[in-house]
Amino acid sequence: MQACEECLSLCLQEADVKARSRCINMLRDCADICAMSAQYMARGSHNAKQLCSSICDACAIDCAQFKDPHCQQCAAACKSCAAECRKMAQ
Repeated sequence: MQACEECLSLCLQEADVKARSRCINMLRDCADICAMSAQYMARGSHNAKQLCSSICDACAIDCAQFKDPHCQQCAAACKSCAAECRKMAQ
């Protein structure tokens, strides 16, 4: 969630904001779903694990297309988060 929020803030400061609109929306969705997933996990819900891994995978793909360090770091964080969510789902 934190990586997405930070990347979102920095993307909004880039010169090519319009070109990033899809990614910016994905970052918003991912941050929100990660926060919600943490709540679900805290109460033992199995639904969060699939939801979390799906959105994090998609966000990693969107962020990876931009070469800025903050986008690359967010893509790596999202890949790692998706992998952790899949581990918990097993």
